[in-house]
Parts: sequence; structure tokens; C-alpha cells
Amino acid sequence: MIRTIVPATLFAILVVFFWTGLKLNPTEIPSPLIGKPAPQFDLPGLRDPDVRLTTEQLQGGVSLLNVWATWCAGCRQEHDFLLQLAQSGVPIYGLNYKDDRDQAIAWLEQLGDPYLASGFDGEGTVAIDWGVYGAPETFLIDAGGVVRYKHIGPLDNEVWRTKLLPRIRLLSGESG
Repeated sequence: MIRTIVPATLFAILVVFFWTGLKLNPTEIPSPLIGKPAPQFDLPGLRDPDVRLTTEQLQGGVSLLNVWATWCAGCRQEHDFLLQLAQSGVPIYGLNYKDDRDQAIAWLEQLGDPYLASGFDGEGTVAIDWGVYGAPETFLIDAGGVVRYKHIGPLDNEVWRTKLLPRIRLLSGESG
């Protein structure tokens, strides 16, 4: 009897474990930064290392910090949408992650630059403080510099409409 109950119980536990895992959305990995001040950083600018991108620039209004790189297929996928957001007045800052500076500059010159400023994090040390797993990732920062949301993967109209815009409206005091 025990020879059938133990394997059946283990099988049932595995089924529950895998079933639960299949329901999870890998783009919604919770960030320990949510509700906390944005990590402090001071990065050289992508185009001009003497121009800095700092945490303080993310404060004063709701903004996005987009982690991107030229080697990232998802970054290319979302780039046109970022340009649209920037043209509509959404403040987007770039964190160029583990990239080649010259290729990144050429990318922005060829495809357009949606960023108010873009910092160069060639070694990925600042990205570690932000808990970045890869690119693209986008953080929503409130006016006080607090991280309110993290999206993993390319931004598109659906993500914008269902996840970021409602949060931005809430943070901005808009009703919808």
C-alpha cells in the first residue's frame, strides 16, 4: 500500500508545483525596489562622458528609466514605441547597459533618440543596483524619486495602456 501512496503523493505534489509555475508571468518578476527610493547613481553620458546622468535627474516629475543595449533584440523591438512616447511628452531616461559606446551612439543616430539623457553603464554596475536581469527593462519613477513599477521586456502599446499609463495617471493625480 505504501509503495503506491508515496509515488502517487509525490506525483500530485509535482503536478501542483508545475501547474502553479505555468500560471506565472515571467515578465512580472517583483522588484525589491518597488516603493523605495531609486538607487543612487552617477553615470557618464552616453554621447558625452562629461555630461552626467544621475538619480536626481529622475526626480521632479513622473519619468521612465529604460535599460537598453544594441545587442538586445527586444530593445530594437520597442525602440519605435519609445520614440512615440517621447514625442508625446513622456520623459524617458536611458541606461545603456553593457554595450559598446560607439555602437550605441550609432544606434541612436540611425534610429532616433527617445531619451532626455542616456547614461553609459558599460560594466553593468549601476544596473546591478537596480536589480536588472537583462534588457529591456523599464522602471517607473515618481516625482519624489521612488520606484513605482518595473516592467521586464519590450514596451508596446498594450503594456503602456494596461500597465504603465494607469500608474502614471494615478501618480499624476489624473482620473483617467
